[in-house]
Amino acid sequence: MRIGAMLGDISRSLFKRPVTERYPFERKAAPERLRGQLTFDPAKCTGCKICVRDCPANGIEIMVVDKVAKRFVMRFHTDRCTYCAQCVVSCNFDALGMSHEQWELAALSKEAFLVSFGREEDIQALLNQVTCKPGAAPVVPVAPATT
Repeated sequence: MRIGAMLGDISRSLFKRPVTERYPFERKAAPERLRGQLTFDPAKCTGCKICVRDCPANGIEIMVVDKVAKRFVMRFHTDRCTYCAQCVVSCNFDALGMSHEQWELAALSKEAFLVSFGREEDIQALLNQVTCKPGAAPVVPVAPATT
């Protein structure tokens, strides 16, 4: 590259504003159709487990607390999810959705990638059952759904 051409590029870029965004300090609104964190409404869930069957990444587990009373707890493995939204499309009862507001999902520990959805008392009941079994993965009550 010639020095004259390079000096011309340098002088032009001295008077331009930077193109980069100041992301953590200035945040823009996320697009409406962004596929972020999976959301779960346990009141609408019937326990059919079609979402579990259709998930290509095996990122969803549904545990039945009481089938008659329609009480379920969903364990979502964020680190396995490819955010394809196949589970949302497959759910016939609109119990699953993708949040466009929760998309910053980085964490420093692996425990943050296992999210449990459901009623708080159902999550605690399953947590008590799991702690009785040796070698079982812990249920982390991160995001209980409101009913």
